[in-house]
Amino acid sequence: MGFVKVGTENSTDIELNYEDHGEGKPVILIHGYPLNGASWEKQTAALLKAGCRVIAYDRRGFGNSSQPTSGYNYDTFADDLRAVITTLKLDDVAIAGFSMGGGEVARYIGKFGSDGIRKAAIVSGVPPYLLKAPDNPEGLDKAMFDGIGAAVQKDRFAFFREFFGNFYNADETLGKRISQEAIDASGGVAARCSATAAFACVATWYEDFRKDLERFDIPTLVMHGDADRILPIAATGNRTSRLIKGAQYVVIKGAPHGMLWTHADEVNAALVPFLST
Repeated sequence: MGFVKVGTENSTDIELNYEDHGEGKPVILIHGYPLNGASWEKQTAALLKAGCRVIAYDRRGFGNSSQPTSGYNYDTFADDLRAVITTLKLDDVAIAGFSMGGGEVARYIGKFGSDGIRKAAIVSGVPPYLLKAPDNPEGLDKAMFDGIGAAVQKDRFAFFREFFGNFYNADETLGKRISQEAIDASGGVAARCSATAAFACVATWYEDFRKDLERFDIPTLVMHGDADRILPIAATGNRTSRLIKGAQYVVIKGAPHGMLWTHADEVNAALVPFLST
């Protein structure tokens, strides 16, 4: 476990917690809401076995990272990722983002370009643009996101319980692809995130990443489950794969949003060879 300083809030440093294991080509794994870097555990094990150096960090406000009351926007998240890369002196690195983490990957390339980045992966990602707008009629009404934010503010713990049911499609996968204990463990991780982060991140889900995706000029893998109830594939993966020139697109049949766990074998079969070469 290590920490990267990314700023200050009054008298307190803002630090990101990270794990850095293995040797070989470096891979950075960026987690989704409201989890932490350990949510990649099944992919981390496979990547280490494939001979990679694996770095997984906790987003500000989550896991063992600092819990500031500011910086919950994708420009800052991209700056935080930049700090991890520069502090650890990483070059020729692959970056992979799950869910919200897919936004970090998109904004990082959009803001900093691909210098030093060999590959990118967006898994169950939030891009390209979820908000309904005149030039994005297939998006979702802002009222839906406002309702989620209100539920988080009222009782985030109750919200997380319902959220994870849909995150893992528990009505279909429980006892088959995931245990109740694993779902409960996710809820426990979520309960430790900051109240500020839990609420503030909701508004980031409808960030517009379309121009960021146009800047991709490196090999990119887009993966999505076709049973995703959190970020439906028609609004996300299908469109992202078309906006990134030359993207490799893998659809995991029957997979929910939380397919890193429920469909780990299927995910790893495509993700590990891509990131490890």
